[in-house]
Amino acid sequence: MTDIRVTPERIDSLMQRLVARVSQPAGTTSTFVHLFLDDKFYVATGHSACVDPAAFDATYGINLAKKEAFAKARDQLWVLEGYALFKETNNV
Repeated sequence: MTDIRVTPERIDSLMQRLVARVSQPAGTTSTFVHLFLDDKFYVATGHSACVDPAAFDATYGINLAKKEAFAKARDQLWVLEGYALFKETNNV
């Protein structure tokens, strides 16, 4: 019998399908990156903020928020795919 499992390759494939949406609320030094699977299903958000408005660098903030968002998304996809496999194999 072959073990039924979620594979790293499956997660990598899903990670390639993530679409990032960036927001930087006006008047703040906060940056948010929201990730959506196939640009439709929300998966995760990353956030960055700068204490000193004079030091705010939007590109740097986006990169930090993206890094956090993608790390969270990878973890979340393992959970979601694990649950989907559980449902499938247990006829839930």
